[in-house]
Amino acid sequence: MAWFEWSSLFIRWFHVIAGVAWIGASFYFIWLDNNLRTPPKWKQDKGIKGDLWAVHGGGFYEVAKYQRGPEKMPETLHWFKWEAYTTWLSGFLLLSLIYYHGASIYLIDPNVMDLTPQDAIIRGLGLIFGGLFIYEGACRSALGRYPTLFGVFLLVLLGLVSYLATHWFSGRGAFIHVGALVGTIMAGNVFFKIMPAQRLMVDAVTNNKEIDPAWGLAAKLRSVHNNYLTLPLLFIMISNHYPMTFQHPHAWAVLMAIGIVSAWIRHYFNLKHVGISRPSVLITGAIGMLLIAGWVSYPKATHNEASEHPAHQSSISSNQAPLNDAEQRAFDVIQTHCANCHSAKPTDELFVVAPLGLMLDSWQQINAKAPLIYQRAVINKDMPLMNKTGMTEDDREAIRQWFKP
Repeated sequence: MAWFEWSSLFIRWFHVIAGVAWIGASFYFIWLDNNLRTPPKWKQDKGIKGDLWAVHGGGFYEVAKYQRGPEKMPETLHWFKWEAYTTWLSGFLLLSLIYYHGASIYLIDPNVMDLTPQDAIIRGLGLIFGGLFIYEGACRSALGRYPTLFGVFLLVLLGLVSYLATHWFSGRGAFIHVGALVGTIMAGNVFFKIMPAQRLMVDAVTNNKEIDPAWGLAAKLRSVHNNYLTLPLLFIMISNHYPMTFQHPHAWAVLMAIGIVSAWIRHYFNLKHVGISRPSVLITGAIGMLLIAGWVSYPKATHNEASEHPAHQSSISSNQAPLNDAEQRAFDVIQTHCANCHSAKPTDELFVVAPLGLMLDSWQQINAKAPLIYQRAVINKDMPLMNKTGMTEDDREAIRQWFKP
């Protein structure tokens, strides 16, 4: 399994690097476009729409944006596309490796829906590419000409996908698929609209043709979409470290609420770039995040709700065959060293909810996650965390004997 861990590390590392480059470039160009000012007359006569002066890294920079295009195409023209493409490609490869190759471990939760790996993968791909198809069709329809209505449509689309994902997959798997759809939409905006528009503009300048302003306007609109989707996507990328969000009974609503508030916070910075200071946007965004935190943490599940949850059922079902010696030994080890954190009601002082949403209260839950338990406790030996419960080599051997008798 070492190859799996190293592959995951290198692909995830590359994905983060590519994502930083893409998001950094996206944020910079939105900032740049919003900070352009009317240039002096002699620049306007050359077709320059706006310019900007900046100082960075020990030097001064002068940036100019043309109304349509330069008189002659320069020999060197920098394009910004591979940041988006490599981010999406590495992300999809990581999704395939972790959540599709390891579907039974990371994507499927029998307590949510008992799917086969094939069914889960088909549903996941359907959400991603079906959602992209619907979004792209809406952009190209008359709806795309009405920003407010389109914004409402996009919220409904993402809300529906979030609801379906959280009712099909594990909490982590659900959130990451909504993130995969958002990332696919953003990369699709680059591939389907932004790059084709830029190619039309370059071709027009090269062949001394008129540039249609609609090309640039359509590309800029998609860039704005990407700009507001960035912070929600970044949250999803880190969300698997915070199971109180994806394990919430209404996880889809938690995800949507955080996404809406983070996009609203991004709106503050977009306004500030054009010289409009509205601290109320930032303040209400912070209040919104605090309200979400309060909602997610309180109130706790009622007694009836808790008693009905699968994790509160008997550790060994009455209709289940008795455990053999190896199974009983593994069960005892896991209850002693793992279930203090990985439980519906953790007793560990650090965790108030089960890390990664993994609960090991019952034999059914343990058996369903056997490959993951074996990988982390026997192969990697990084669980229990810092071995705070003192799991011995004999304990790890008991798990190995159960998993590989």
